[in-house]
Amino acid sequence: MPFSIAFVGAGPTTLYTLCAFLNETQEPAEVTIYEAQPRAGLGTPYRPGWNDPAMLSNIASIEIPPIEETLIAWLERQPRARLVRLGIDPEGIDENTFYPRLALGEYFLDQFHGLIARAAERGVSVEVAVNCRVTDITPEADALRLFVTPIGAEPFEQTFDRVVLATGHHWPEEPEVRPGFFLSPWPASALQRISATTVGIRGSSLTAIDAAVAVAVANGTFIETEGAAVDYRIHPGAESLRMTMMSRKGLLPEADFYHPVPYDPLTICTPEAVAELIETAGDALLDRSYALFKAELTQDDPEYAAHLGLAELTLDDFADRYFADRIGADPFEWAEANLAEARANYAHEITIGWRYAIVRMHEVLAAIVPHLDEDSLARFDRFFKPVFVDEYATVPHLSIERLLALHRKGHLDVVALGTRHHVDTHGIEPGAMVTIDGDRRHFPVFIDATGQRPLAIDAFPFQTLLDQGVVRDEAHGSPDGPKGVAVDEQFHPVSDHPAAERLFCLSIPFILSRHPFIQGIVNSHEIGGIVGTELARAVEDDDALSDREAAQ
Repeated sequence: MPFSIAFVGAGPTTLYTLCAFLNETQEPAEVTIYEAQPRAGLGTPYRPGWNDPAMLSNIASIEIPPIEETLIAWLERQPRARLVRLGIDPEGIDENTFYPRLALGEYFLDQFHGLIARAAERGVSVEVAVNCRVTDITPEADALRLFVTPIGAEPFEQTFDRVVLATGHHWPEEPEVRPGFFLSPWPASALQRISATTVGIRGSSLTAIDAAVAVAVANGTFIETEGAAVDYRIHPGAESLRMTMMSRKGLLPEADFYHPVPYDPLTICTPEAVAELIETAGDALLDRSYALFKAELTQDDPEYAAHLGLAELTLDDFADRYFADRIGADPFEWAEANLAEARANYAHEITIGWRYAIVRMHEVLAAIVPHLDEDSLARFDRFFKPVFVDEYATVPHLSIERLLALHRKGHLDVVALGTRHHVDTHGIEPGAMVTIDGDRRHFPVFIDATGQRPLAIDAFPFQTLLDQGVVRDEAHGSPDGPKGVAVDEQFHPVSDHPAAERLFCLSIPFILSRHPFIQGIVNSHEIGGIVGTELARAVEDDDALSDREAAQ
Protein backbone atom coordinates (compact mmCIF):
# COMPACT_ATOMS: atom_id res chain seq x y z
CA MET A 1 0.00 0.00 0.00
CA PRO A 2 1.22 3.58 -0.64
CA PHE A 3 2.80 5.44 2.25
CA SER A 4 0.13 7.43 4.11
CA ILE A 5 0.43 10.87 5.74
CA ALA A 6 -2.16 12.83 7.71
CA PHE A 7 -2.12 16.56 8.38
CA VAL A 8 -4.27 17.83 11.24
CA GLY A 9 -4.98 21.43 10.28
CA ALA A 10 -4.88 23.11 6.88
CA GLY A 11 -3.29 26.53 7.34
CA PRO A 12 -0.03 27.98 5.98
CA THR A 13 2.18 25.59 7.97
CA THR A 14 0.53 22.60 6.31
CA LEU A 15 0.79 24.28 2.90
CA TYR A 16 4.51 24.94 3.25
CA THR A 17 5.12 21.42 4.59
CA LEU A 18 3.18 19.84 1.74
CA CYS A 19 5.05 22.04 -0.75
CA ALA A 20 8.43 20.95 0.64
CA PHE A 21 7.32 17.31 0.60
CA LEU A 22 6.30 17.51 -3.06
CA ASN A 23 9.58 19.24 -3.90
CA GLU A 24 11.58 16.41 -2.33
CA THR A 25 9.69 13.19 -3.01
CA GLN A 26 9.71 11.11 -6.18
CA GLU A 27 7.54 8.33 -4.78
CA PRO A 28 3.75 7.87 -4.66
CA ALA A 29 1.98 8.57 -1.38
CA GLU A 30 -1.48 9.15 0.06
CA VAL A 31 -2.06 12.42 1.92
CA THR A 32 -5.17 13.23 3.95
CA ILE A 33 -5.71 16.72 5.36
CA TYR A 34 -8.23 17.18 8.19
CA GLU A 35 -9.64 20.64 8.79
CA ALA A 36 -12.21 21.49 11.47
CA GLN A 37 -13.40 24.57 9.54
CA PRO A 38 -15.65 24.50 6.44
CA ARG A 39 -12.75 25.56 4.17
CA ALA A 40 -9.18 24.30 4.03
CA GLY A 41 -6.10 26.23 2.96
CA LEU A 42 -6.75 29.57 4.66
CA GLY A 43 -5.53 29.46 8.24
CA THR A 44 -7.12 31.37 11.12
CA PRO A 45 -5.11 34.61 10.65
CA TYR A 46 -6.50 34.98 7.11
CA ARG A 47 -10.02 33.58 7.34
CA PRO A 48 -13.07 35.68 6.39
CA GLY A 49 -15.25 36.49 9.38
CA TRP A 50 -12.34 36.06 11.74
CA ASN A 51 -10.64 39.09 10.21
CA ASP A 52 -12.09 42.47 9.34
CA PRO A 53 -11.38 43.62 5.76
CA ALA A 54 -9.46 46.57 7.23
CA MET A 55 -6.97 44.31 9.06
CA LEU A 56 -3.51 44.26 7.47
CA SER A 57 -0.95 41.48 7.43
CA ASN A 58 2.29 42.21 9.27
CA ILE A 59 4.61 40.97 6.52
CA ALA A 60 5.56 42.71 3.31
CA SER A 61 4.87 40.77 0.14
CA ILE A 62 8.58 40.45 -0.70
CA GLU A 63 9.14 38.53 2.55
CA ILE A 64 6.43 35.91 1.94
CA PRO A 65 8.09 32.71 0.69
CA PRO A 66 6.44 31.52 -2.53
CA ILE A 67 4.50 28.27 -2.71
CA GLU A 68 3.43 27.66 -6.31
CA GLU A 69 4.12 31.33 -7.14
CA THR A 70 5.03 34.56 -5.38
CA LEU A 71 2.35 36.79 -3.91
CA ILE A 72 3.23 39.54 -6.40
CA ALA A 73 2.88 37.17 -9.37
CA TRP A 74 -0.48 36.03 -8.01
CA LEU A 75 -1.68 39.62 -7.52
CA GLU A 76 -0.61 40.65 -11.01
CA ARG A 77 -2.71 37.97 -12.66
CA GLN A 78 -5.89 38.66 -10.67
CA PRO A 79 -8.89 40.36 -12.30
CA ARG A 80 -9.23 44.00 -11.38
CA ALA A 81 -12.61 43.36 -9.74
CA ARG A 82 -11.13 40.76 -7.38
CA LEU A 83 -8.35 43.12 -6.30
CA VAL A 84 -10.81 45.95 -5.65
CA ARG A 85 -13.01 43.60 -3.63
CA LEU A 86 -9.98 42.73 -1.51
CA GLY A 87 -9.16 46.40 -0.90
CA ILE A 88 -6.11 46.44 -3.19
CA ASP A 89 -5.27 49.23 -5.61
CA PRO A 90 -4.61 47.43 -8.94
CA GLU A 91 -2.22 50.23 -9.94
CA GLY A 92 -0.27 50.11 -6.68
CA ILE A 93 0.94 46.51 -6.47
CA ASP A 94 4.41 46.57 -4.97
CA GLU A 95 6.69 44.04 -3.29
CA ASN A 96 7.13 46.21 -0.19
CA THR A 97 3.38 46.65 0.38
CA PHE A 98 1.47 45.11 3.30
CA TYR A 99 -1.78 43.63 2.04
CA PRO A 100 -5.05 42.86 3.87
CA ARG A 101 -5.16 39.57 5.75
CA LEU A 102 -8.14 38.46 3.67
CA ALA A 103 -6.10 38.93 0.49
CA LEU A 104 -3.39 36.65 1.85
CA GLY A 105 -6.10 34.14 2.70
CA GLU A 106 -7.23 34.00 -0.92
CA TYR A 107 -3.61 33.74 -2.07
CA PHE A 108 -3.02 30.75 0.23
CA LEU A 109 -6.28 29.15 -0.88
CA ASP A 110 -5.27 29.38 -4.54
CA GLN A 111 -1.80 28.03 -3.72
CA PHE A 112 -3.43 25.12 -1.88
CA HIS A 113 -5.41 24.19 -4.97
CA GLY A 114 -2.22 24.45 -7.02
CA LEU A 115 -0.41 22.09 -4.64
CA ILE A 116 -3.18 19.53 -4.92
CA ALA A 117 -3.00 19.66 -8.72
CA ARG A 118 0.80 19.28 -8.68
CA ALA A 119 0.54 16.40 -6.23
CA ALA A 120 -1.78 14.52 -8.60
CA GLU A 121 0.73 14.93 -11.41
CA ARG A 122 3.43 13.46 -9.14
CA GLY A 123 1.40 10.40 -8.10
CA VAL A 124 0.57 11.77 -4.66
CA SER A 125 -3.16 11.68 -3.91
CA VAL A 126 -4.48 14.40 -1.60
CA GLU A 127 -7.83 14.02 0.15
CA VAL A 128 -9.18 17.06 1.98
CA ALA A 129 -11.66 16.40 4.79
CA VAL A 130 -13.28 19.64 5.98
CA ASN A 131 -15.66 20.00 8.93
CA CYS A 132 -13.73 17.14 10.51
CA ARG A 133 -12.24 17.37 13.99
CA VAL A 134 -9.56 14.91 15.08
CA THR A 135 -10.45 14.05 18.68
CA ASP A 136 -7.69 11.60 19.60
CA ILE A 137 -4.63 9.82 18.26
CA THR A 138 -3.38 6.42 19.45
CA PRO A 139 -0.11 4.64 18.65
CA GLU A 140 -0.17 1.22 17.03
CA ALA A 141 2.63 -1.18 16.21
CA ASP A 142 3.60 0.49 12.94
CA ALA A 143 1.12 3.36 12.54
CA LEU A 144 -0.89 6.09 14.25
CA ARG A 145 -4.67 5.80 14.47
CA LEU A 146 -6.76 8.98 14.20
CA PHE A 147 -10.24 9.26 15.67
CA VAL A 148 -12.23 11.72 13.57
CA THR A 149 -15.60 13.34 14.25
CA PRO A 150 -17.17 15.00 11.19
CA ILE A 151 -19.91 17.58 11.62
CA GLY A 152 -23.26 15.91 10.92
CA ALA A 153 -21.83 12.44 10.28
CA GLU A 154 -20.71 9.36 12.17
CA PRO A 155 -17.24 9.31 13.78
CA PHE A 156 -14.64 7.11 12.12
CA GLU A 157 -11.06 5.92 12.56
CA GLN A 158 -8.16 5.85 10.10
CA THR A 159 -4.50 4.81 10.40
CA PHE A 160 -1.45 6.55 8.90
CA ASP A 161 2.28 6.00 8.62
CA ARG A 162 3.04 9.61 9.63
CA VAL A 163 0.95 12.36 11.25
CA VAL A 164 1.69 16.10 11.24
CA LEU A 165 -0.07 18.20 13.89
CA ALA A 166 -0.48 21.72 12.50
CA THR A 167 -3.52 22.94 14.41
CA GLY A 168 -2.35 26.56 14.46
CA HIS A 169 -3.59 29.23 16.84
CA HIS A 170 -6.12 28.47 19.55
CA TRP A 171 -8.92 31.00 19.94
CA PRO A 172 -12.48 30.55 21.20
CA GLU A 173 -15.22 30.62 18.55
CA GLU A 174 -17.03 33.18 20.74
CA PRO A 175 -14.49 35.65 22.17
CA GLU A 176 -16.90 37.44 24.54
CA VAL A 177 -16.47 34.90 27.32
CA ARG A 178 -18.14 37.17 29.90
CA PRO A 179 -20.30 40.26 29.36
CA GLY A 180 -18.06 42.98 27.94
CA PHE A 181 -14.87 40.88 28.23
CA PHE A 182 -13.36 39.61 24.98
CA LEU A 183 -10.69 36.97 25.48
CA SER A 184 -9.31 37.72 21.99
CA PRO A 185 -10.03 40.12 19.11
CA TRP A 186 -11.01 37.16 16.89
CA PRO A 187 -13.33 36.51 15.25
CA ALA A 188 -13.36 40.18 14.31
CA SER A 189 -17.05 39.94 13.43
CA ALA A 190 -17.74 39.80 17.18
CA LEU A 191 -16.10 43.20 17.67
CA GLN A 192 -18.47 44.78 15.17
CA ARG A 193 -21.25 44.62 17.76
CA ILE A 194 -19.32 46.90 20.16
CA SER A 195 -21.13 50.21 20.23
CA ALA A 196 -19.61 53.56 21.21
CA THR A 197 -18.39 53.32 24.79
CA THR A 198 -15.15 53.25 26.77
CA VAL A 199 -13.07 50.35 25.47
CA GLY A 200 -9.91 48.97 27.04
CA ILE A 201 -7.50 47.03 24.81
CA ARG A 202 -4.75 45.07 26.49
CA GLY A 203 -1.68 45.03 24.25
CA SER A 204 -0.11 47.44 21.77
CA SER A 205 1.17 45.17 18.99
CA LEU A 206 -0.47 44.64 15.60
CA THR A 207 -3.00 42.36 17.31
CA ALA A 208 -4.09 45.27 19.50
CA ILE A 209 -4.09 47.59 16.48
CA ASP A 210 -6.36 45.08 14.72
CA ALA A 211 -8.76 45.27 17.65
CA ALA A 212 -8.75 49.07 17.69
CA VAL A 213 -9.27 49.27 13.92
CA ALA A 214 -12.14 46.74 14.03
CA VAL A 215 -13.94 48.75 16.73
CA ALA A 216 -13.18 51.99 14.91
CA VAL A 217 -14.65 50.84 11.58
CA ALA A 218 -17.75 49.58 13.40
CA ASN A 219 -18.30 53.12 14.69
CA GLY A 220 -16.80 55.31 11.97
CA THR A 221 -14.83 55.48 8.74
CA PHE A 222 -11.17 55.95 7.89
CA ILE A 223 -10.62 58.42 5.05
CA GLU A 224 -7.47 57.38 3.20
CA THR A 225 -6.51 59.79 0.40
CA GLU A 226 -3.23 59.51 -1.47
CA GLY A 227 -0.89 62.34 -0.52
CA ALA A 228 -2.89 63.33 2.57
CA ALA A 229 -2.87 62.22 6.18
CA VAL A 230 -5.38 59.51 7.08
CA ASP A 231 -8.51 60.98 8.69
CA TYR A 232 -11.20 59.36 10.81
CA ARG A 233 -14.86 60.32 10.86
CA ILE A 234 -17.06 59.02 13.64
CA HIS A 235 -20.59 57.92 12.83
CA PRO A 236 -23.39 60.15 14.18
CA GLY A 237 -24.28 59.01 17.67
CA ALA A 238 -20.94 57.28 18.26
CA GLU A 239 -19.03 60.34 19.45
CA SER A 240 -18.53 58.81 22.91
CA LEU A 241 -16.14 56.14 21.59
CA ARG A 242 -12.96 56.18 23.68
CA MET A 243 -10.36 53.45 23.26
CA THR A 244 -7.31 52.96 25.46
CA MET A 245 -4.49 50.62 24.48
CA MET A 246 -2.47 49.49 27.46
CA SER A 247 0.79 47.58 27.75
CA ARG A 248 3.55 47.17 30.31
CA LYS A 249 5.66 49.99 28.85
CA GLY A 250 2.88 52.02 27.20
CA LEU A 251 4.67 52.04 23.84
CA LEU A 252 3.35 51.79 20.30
CA PRO A 253 5.08 49.47 17.84
CA GLU A 254 7.41 51.08 15.36
CA ALA A 255 6.82 51.40 11.62
CA ASP A 256 8.18 48.83 9.19
CA PHE A 257 11.68 49.87 8.10
CA TYR A 258 13.62 49.51 4.88
CA HIS A 259 16.20 46.72 4.63
CA PRO A 260 17.52 44.34 1.97
CA VAL A 261 15.64 41.09 1.35
CA PRO A 262 16.90 38.41 1.42
CA TYR A 263 18.98 39.26 4.47
CA ASP A 264 22.65 40.07 4.16
CA PRO A 265 24.73 37.50 6.07
CA LEU A 266 25.89 38.29 9.59
CA THR A 267 29.62 38.22 10.16
CA ILE A 268 30.01 37.69 13.93
CA CYS A 269 26.73 36.40 15.34
CA THR A 270 26.49 33.76 12.62
CA PRO A 271 24.57 30.48 12.65
CA GLU A 272 27.90 28.65 12.78
CA ALA A 273 29.12 30.66 15.78
CA VAL A 274 25.85 30.12 17.63
CA ALA A 275 25.87 26.39 16.83
CA GLU A 276 29.36 26.14 18.32
CA LEU A 277 28.18 27.88 21.50
CA ILE A 278 25.28 25.46 21.78
CA GLU A 279 27.80 22.62 21.74
CA THR A 280 30.39 24.14 24.08
CA ALA A 281 29.02 26.96 26.25
CA GLY A 282 27.02 24.93 28.76
CA ASP A 283 25.41 27.07 31.47
CA ALA A 284 27.03 30.19 29.96
CA LEU A 285 25.17 29.79 26.66
CA LEU A 286 22.90 32.82 27.10
CA ASP A 287 25.58 35.25 28.23
CA ARG A 288 28.07 34.13 25.59
CA SER A 289 25.37 34.49 22.94
CA TYR A 290 24.69 38.00 24.22
CA ALA A 291 28.40 38.74 23.79
CA LEU A 292 28.12 37.74 20.11
CA PHE A 293 25.05 39.95 19.82
CA LYS A 294 26.92 42.95 21.26
CA ALA A 295 29.89 42.43 18.97
CA GLU A 296 27.71 42.22 15.85
CA LEU A 297 25.64 45.24 16.86
CA THR A 298 28.74 47.30 17.59
CA GLN A 299 30.31 46.40 14.26
CA ASP A 300 27.14 47.10 12.25
CA ASP A 301 26.28 50.41 13.92
CA PRO A 302 29.07 51.75 16.16
CA GLU A 303 27.34 55.11 16.60
CA TYR A 304 24.22 53.47 17.99
CA ALA A 305 26.31 51.20 20.22
CA ALA A 306 28.04 54.26 21.65
CA HIS A 307 24.68 56.00 22.19
CA LEU A 308 23.49 53.04 24.28
CA GLY A 309 26.79 52.61 26.11
CA LEU A 310 26.59 49.05 24.85
CA ALA A 311 30.09 48.04 25.89
CA GLU A 312 29.13 48.36 29.56
CA LEU A 313 25.60 46.92 29.34
CA THR A 314 24.89 43.49 30.75
CA LEU A 315 22.07 41.44 29.28
CA ASP A 316 19.89 42.29 32.27
CA ASP A 317 20.34 46.03 31.56
CA PHE A 318 20.13 46.02 27.77
CA ALA A 319 16.36 46.06 27.27
CA ASP A 320 15.85 48.95 29.69
CA ARG A 321 18.42 51.04 27.83
CA TYR A 322 17.06 50.01 24.45
CA PHE A 323 13.54 51.25 25.31
CA ALA A 324 14.58 54.24 27.46
CA ASP A 325 14.37 56.94 24.78
CA ARG A 326 10.86 55.92 23.72
CA ILE A 327 9.59 55.56 27.27
CA GLY A 328 10.65 59.15 27.90
CA ALA A 329 8.60 60.47 24.94
CA ASP A 330 4.89 60.85 24.19
CA PRO A 331 3.98 57.61 22.33
CA PHE A 332 2.05 59.35 19.55
CA GLU A 333 4.69 62.02 18.99
CA TRP A 334 7.30 59.28 18.80
CA ALA A 335 5.14 57.27 16.40
CA GLU A 336 4.68 60.26 14.10
CA ALA A 337 8.42 60.96 13.98
CA ASN A 338 9.29 57.29 13.54
CA LEU A 339 6.79 56.97 10.68
CA ALA A 340 8.29 59.98 8.90
CA GLU A 341 11.79 58.52 9.28
CA ALA A 342 10.69 55.11 8.00
CA ARG A 343 9.01 56.62 4.95
CA ALA A 344 12.05 58.74 4.12
CA ASN A 345 14.32 55.71 4.45
CA TYR A 346 12.11 53.70 2.10
CA ALA A 347 12.11 56.55 -0.43
CA HIS A 348 15.91 56.71 -0.42
CA GLU A 349 16.58 53.00 0.31
CA ILE A 350 18.42 53.77 3.55
CA THR A 351 18.97 50.92 6.00
CA ILE A 352 19.42 51.69 9.70
CA GLY A 353 22.31 49.48 10.77
CA TRP A 354 21.22 48.64 14.29
CA ARG A 355 17.66 47.80 13.30
CA TYR A 356 18.81 45.53 10.51
CA ALA A 357 21.34 43.82 12.76
CA ILE A 358 18.76 43.05 15.46
CA VAL A 359 16.11 41.77 13.07
CA ARG A 360 18.64 39.43 11.44
CA MET A 361 20.03 38.19 14.75
CA HIS A 362 16.65 37.25 16.21
CA GLU A 363 16.39 34.28 13.85
CA VAL A 364 19.94 33.13 14.53
CA LEU A 365 19.75 33.46 18.31
CA ALA A 366 16.38 31.70 18.42
CA ALA A 367 18.39 28.50 18.02
CA ILE A 368 19.71 28.75 21.59
CA VAL A 369 16.27 28.82 23.24
CA PRO A 370 15.58 25.05 23.23
CA HIS A 371 18.94 24.54 24.96
CA LEU A 372 18.54 27.05 27.81
CA ASP A 373 17.96 25.91 31.36
CA GLU A 374 14.92 27.20 33.20
CA ASP A 375 16.61 30.24 34.76
CA SER A 376 18.32 31.24 31.53
CA LEU A 377 15.05 30.87 29.60
CA ALA A 378 13.37 33.19 32.08
CA ARG A 379 16.17 35.74 31.58
CA PHE A 380 15.92 35.41 27.80
CA ASP A 381 12.16 36.00 27.91
CA ARG A 382 12.50 39.02 30.20
CA PHE A 383 15.57 40.82 28.89
CA PHE A 384 16.26 39.65 25.32
CA LYS A 385 13.02 38.55 23.71
CA PRO A 386 11.23 41.96 24.04
CA VAL A 387 13.96 43.65 21.97
CA PHE A 388 13.76 41.08 19.19
CA VAL A 389 9.96 41.21 19.16
CA ASP A 390 10.07 45.00 18.94
CA GLU A 391 12.18 44.87 15.79
CA TYR A 392 10.68 41.95 13.90
CA ALA A 393 7.09 42.93 14.80
CA THR A 394 7.18 46.39 13.26
CA VAL A 395 3.88 47.25 11.60
CA PRO A 396 2.58 48.59 8.28
CA HIS A 397 2.78 52.36 7.84
CA LEU A 398 -0.98 52.51 7.29
CA SER A 399 -1.54 50.93 10.72
CA ILE A 400 0.44 53.73 12.38
CA GLU A 401 -1.45 56.33 10.33
CA ARG A 402 -4.76 54.94 11.53
CA LEU A 403 -3.68 55.09 15.17
CA LEU A 404 -2.56 58.69 14.72
CA ALA A 405 -5.89 59.58 13.07
CA LEU A 406 -7.86 58.05 15.95
CA HIS A 407 -5.71 59.86 18.49
CA ARG A 408 -6.08 63.23 16.75
CA LYS A 409 -9.86 62.89 16.94
CA GLY A 410 -9.77 61.98 20.62
CA HIS A 411 -10.83 58.34 20.21
CA LEU A 412 -7.57 56.60 21.18
CA ASP A 413 -4.98 56.86 23.91
CA VAL A 414 -2.16 54.69 25.24
CA VAL A 415 -1.27 54.06 28.88
CA ALA A 416 1.56 52.19 30.60
CA LEU A 417 0.48 49.45 32.99
CA GLY A 418 3.90 49.27 34.65
CA THR A 419 4.66 46.51 37.13
CA ARG A 420 2.00 47.43 39.69
CA HIS A 421 -1.27 46.79 37.95
CA HIS A 422 -4.25 44.47 38.15
CA VAL A 423 -6.94 43.65 35.61
CA ASP A 424 -10.15 42.27 37.16
CA THR A 425 -12.52 40.71 34.63
CA HIS A 426 -14.71 38.87 37.17
CA GLY A 427 -16.52 41.79 38.76
CA ILE A 428 -20.25 42.43 38.82
CA GLU A 429 -19.96 45.09 36.14
CA PRO A 430 -19.28 44.09 32.52
CA GLY A 431 -15.84 44.45 30.99
CA ALA A 432 -12.93 44.95 33.36
CA MET A 433 -11.71 47.06 36.27
CA VAL A 434 -8.08 48.08 35.71
CA THR A 435 -5.97 49.23 38.65
CA ILE A 436 -2.65 50.99 37.98
CA ASP A 437 -0.59 52.14 40.97
CA GLY A 438 -3.75 52.23 43.07
CA ASP A 439 -5.86 54.18 40.55
CA ARG A 440 -8.97 52.25 39.43
CA ARG A 441 -10.69 52.67 36.07
CA HIS A 442 -13.65 50.75 34.71
CA PHE A 443 -13.89 49.73 31.05
CA PRO A 444 -17.39 48.51 30.08
CA VAL A 445 -15.72 46.69 27.18
CA PHE A 446 -12.28 45.11 27.54
CA ILE A 447 -10.42 43.22 24.81
CA ASP A 448 -7.38 41.06 25.55
CA ALA A 449 -5.26 41.57 22.42
CA THR A 450 -1.90 40.30 23.65
CA GLY A 451 -1.75 37.55 21.02
CA GLN A 452 -1.17 33.84 21.24
CA ARG A 453 0.37 32.68 24.51
CA PRO A 454 2.15 29.36 25.02
CA LEU A 455 -0.28 26.63 26.09
CA ALA A 456 0.49 24.14 28.83
CA ILE A 457 0.35 20.41 28.26
CA ASP A 458 -3.03 20.08 29.98
CA ALA A 459 -4.59 21.86 26.97
CA PHE A 460 -3.13 19.33 24.48
CA PRO A 461 -6.14 17.84 22.68
CA PHE A 462 -4.94 14.27 22.11
CA GLN A 463 -5.09 12.60 25.51
CA THR A 464 -3.93 9.10 24.53
CA LEU A 465 -0.63 10.47 23.22
CA LEU A 466 -0.08 11.97 26.69
CA ASP A 467 -1.25 8.90 28.59
CA GLN A 468 1.09 6.59 26.68
CA GLY A 469 4.07 8.93 26.83
CA VAL A 470 4.34 9.62 23.10
CA VAL A 471 4.12 13.34 23.91
CA ARG A 472 5.84 14.72 27.01
CA ASP A 473 5.52 17.89 29.03
CA GLU A 474 8.16 20.50 28.19
CA ALA A 475 7.99 21.72 31.79
CA HIS A 476 8.81 18.27 33.24
CA GLY A 477 6.40 18.93 36.09
CA SER A 478 7.83 22.33 37.06
CA PRO A 479 4.98 24.88 37.37
CA ASP A 480 7.34 27.74 36.55
CA GLY A 481 9.05 26.00 33.64
CA PRO A 482 8.41 26.34 29.91
CA LYS A 483 4.96 25.29 28.73
CA GLY A 484 3.85 22.86 26.09
CA VAL A 485 5.26 19.91 24.18
CA ALA A 486 8.96 19.05 24.05
CA VAL A 487 10.12 18.54 20.43
CA ASP A 488 13.47 17.80 18.84
CA GLU A 489 15.12 19.57 15.90
CA GLN A 490 12.91 17.71 13.41
CA PHE A 491 9.81 18.54 15.49
CA HIS A 492 9.22 14.99 16.66
CA PRO A 493 8.03 14.81 20.28
CA VAL A 494 10.93 14.17 22.63
CA SER A 495 10.06 10.69 23.89
CA ASP A 496 11.41 7.16 24.17
CA HIS A 497 8.15 5.82 22.75
CA PRO A 498 8.76 4.42 19.22
CA ALA A 499 5.61 6.15 17.91
CA ALA A 500 7.25 9.57 18.45
CA GLU A 501 9.19 9.09 15.21
CA ARG A 502 5.90 8.86 13.34
CA LEU A 503 4.55 12.13 14.73
CA PHE A 504 5.45 15.78 14.11
CA CYS A 505 4.16 18.56 16.36
CA LEU A 506 3.95 21.92 14.57
CA SER A 507 1.03 23.21 16.67
CA ILE A 508 2.29 26.69 17.47
CA PRO A 509 0.85 27.26 20.97
CA PHE A 510 2.38 24.02 22.25
CA ILE A 511 5.94 24.67 21.03
CA LEU A 512 5.98 28.44 21.49
CA SER A 513 7.88 28.48 24.80
CA ARG A 514 10.99 26.96 23.25
CA HIS A 515 10.43 28.50 19.80
CA PRO A 516 9.37 32.05 20.67
CA PHE A 517 9.60 33.54 17.16
CA ILE A 518 7.77 30.79 15.30
CA GLN A 519 4.40 32.44 14.64
CA GLY A 520 4.98 34.08 11.25
CA ILE A 521 4.69 32.96 7.64
CA VAL A 522 8.47 32.84 7.23
CA ASN A 523 8.65 30.46 10.19
CA SER A 524 5.90 28.28 8.70
CA HIS A 525 8.06 28.03 5.59
CA GLU A 526 11.16 27.12 7.59
CA ILE A 527 9.61 24.43 9.75
CA GLY A 528 7.60 23.19 6.79
CA GLY A 529 10.85 22.70 4.92
CA ILE A 530 12.31 20.62 7.75
CA VAL A 531 9.26 18.40 8.18
CA GLY A 532 8.51 18.11 4.45
CA THR A 533 12.04 16.83 3.87
CA GLU A 534 11.66 14.33 6.74
CA LEU A 535 8.39 13.07 5.27
CA ALA A 536 10.00 12.60 1.84
CA ARG A 537 12.85 10.67 3.43
CA ALA A 538 10.38 8.43 5.27
CA VAL A 539 8.54 7.67 2.02
CA GLU A 540 11.80 6.80 0.28
CA ASP A 541 12.92 4.57 3.16
CA ASP A 542 9.57 2.78 3.13
CA ASP A 543 9.74 2.28 -0.62
CA ALA A 544 13.29 0.91 -0.36
CA LEU A 545 12.18 -1.49 2.39
CA SER A 546 9.29 -2.71 0.26
CA ASP A 547 11.67 -3.35 -2.65
CA ARG A 548 13.98 -5.40 -0.41
CA GLU A 549 11.10 -7.44 0.97
CA ALA A 550 9.77 -8.10 -2.54
CA ALA A 551 13.20 -9.30 -3.67
CA GLN A 552 13.55 -11.84 -0.84
